[in-house]
Amino acid sequence: MSEATGKKAVLQLDGKEIELPIYSGTLGPDVIDVKDVLAAGHFTFDPGFMATASCESKITFIDGNKGILLHRGYPIDQLATKADYLETCYLLLNGELPTPEQKAEFDAKVRNHTMVHDQVSRFYNGFRRDAHPMAIMVGVVGALSAFYHNNLDIEDVNHREITAIRLIAKIPTLAAWSYKYTVGQPFMYPRNDLSYAENFLYMMFATPADKDYKVNPILAKAMDRIFTLHADHEQNASTSTVRLAGSTGANPYALRVSLHFGVQLTVVRTKLFLRCLMKSALLNTLLSSWKKLKLKKLNSWASVTVFTKTSTHVLKS
Repeated sequence: MSEATGKKAVLQLDGKEIELPIYSGTLGPDVIDVKDVLAAGHFTFDPGFMATASCESKITFIDGNKGILLHRGYPIDQLATKADYLETCYLLLNGELPTPEQKAEFDAKVRNHTMVHDQVSRFYNGFRRDAHPMAIMVGVVGALSAFYHNNLDIEDVNHREITAIRLIAKIPTLAAWSYKYTVGQPFMYPRNDLSYAENFLYMMFATPADKDYKVNPILAKAMDRIFTLHADHEQNASTSTVRLAGSTGANPYALRVSLHFGVQLTVVRTKLFLRCLMKSALLNTLLSSWKKLKLKKLNSWASVTVFTKTSTHVLKS
């Protein structure tokens, strides 16, 4: 929570002094409240929000140069090793980690919304087979706005909750189908007996011919940790865009088309990494030798660095 420091910045403007209050957040540098500049007939100019805090947030803090990523104050390495992705989603949405009862209820809600309307599958036929999976994903997720017209009152906490749950639940289904379409394989439907990560990998790599297909639990846990890392990245390009467009009351499903493409590419490359991993000797030692999950910033690109005893893989977005 931002608090007034008692300090003020003084701006000399047209021969007048304007006092601007300085606030301190829980983490990060102090900020100067510049809204009084408008009353003096001026705007501030900061292309790209390079030195501007657009809002006050209690959700995520990130410092890529120092390898810090906090969700509601919890370090990412603790969440990756001691919680799963859906627990992290609950944390981001509600501010606290769930109790066992709350976790079971939340997991059930997500599981019950993994299916999509049957007509959604027909949208894929409008795309070229060689289209990028993320381009397909953008179009199909945006099409969900044509299926959900109710429960869109952003002032209603229940409406916000069901919309968030639908997106969390359906994105893996649509993402897996986008991949399946590009490789010409039949769509696989979600299964209620699988975990979130297992379901995604099942829909990605199983086929109707694989009657007894089993998701490798090591691979599923690795996928769950990758999901956890990508759960939220503070006020990045996509968050800022969705907040701006969402303030107009736009359909939240249509807003998903504004997600920045770089992070989407991370997901695609992660899939390729997992495909290679399934065939490598590293698979058997990935979790047992897991040392550290760290977020770095490389030339303004986010990257995931997974440290193991055997090798280091950097998945650049």
